[in-house]
Amino acid sequence: MKLNLKNSIAFFDLEATGTNISTDRIVEISIVKLHPDGGQEIYTRLVNPTIPIPLESSLIHGIYDKDIKDKPTFKELSREIFNFIGTSDLSGFNVLKYDIPLLVEEFLRSGIEFDLDKRNLLDSQKIFHMMEKRNLTAAYKFYCNKDLKNAHSAEADTLATLDVFKAQVERYLGEEMEDLQGNKLGVFENDMKKLHELLNEKMVDLAGRFVFNDKGEEVFNFGKQKGKTITQVLKEEPGYYDWMMRGDFPLDTKRKLTQVKLRGFNQ
Repeated sequence: MKLNLKNSIAFFDLEATGTNISTDRIVEISIVKLHPDGGQEIYTRLVNPTIPIPLESSLIHGIYDKDIKDKPTFKELSREIFNFIGTSDLSGFNVLKYDIPLLVEEFLRSGIEFDLDKRNLLDSQKIFHMMEKRNLTAAYKFYCNKDLKNAHSAEADTLATLDVFKAQVERYLGEEMEDLQGNKLGVFENDMKKLHELLNEKMVDLAGRFVFNDKGEEVFNFGKQKGKTITQVLKEEPGYYDWMMRGDFPLDTKRKLTQVKLRGFNQ
């Protein structure tokens, strides 16, 4: 159907060196600008981020340092991008939490004030999550084609979860599993140990403060140390361990941190 537009909308997507809004940089930007009369313009550019692209990021979006070494920086493109977007509204998938904050950050680093106050911000992911519920009641209807009676009763919810799990195993048996970035993890099997390994391959602590990197090393997954191994951080900043142990972190996170620290002493 034709969208009822009073203003142009700039649908856009970014590829970047990572997911940290403050420290990561754009490596590709693509914008499709849709006008009220139905016409559209497309703007796509590779961008030199001025910092190395981590291998784990390149494996996701397929852009490597060699691909952007001779490309203009965002600062060099910033005025061109700013003018192309103009006064358009902004839209995309997961733009509210990631793409828009990163784009604004890049504009500010380039000395350009990118005002959002008079723009409509339209996130397709948010619409998806609001309209296609992802709770147990929705899963029970989707997988089992049944309405969940007495929802939020512990026993009813538990029995429904059992039915959903059995239906999932039957439905996805033999299919390739991918993570949220599209990386292939393995084949869905009716084997609980293998399913556990596929579902939790990078998990170190339950809160997700630490994850395994591609080398199987425990790394920080938050803050200024994100991406660094625990052993590296504790070696360079021994006081970081005490800070975390005194901080408002889950006991499980502190336990895992201690285990890695003690393992380092014993090696």
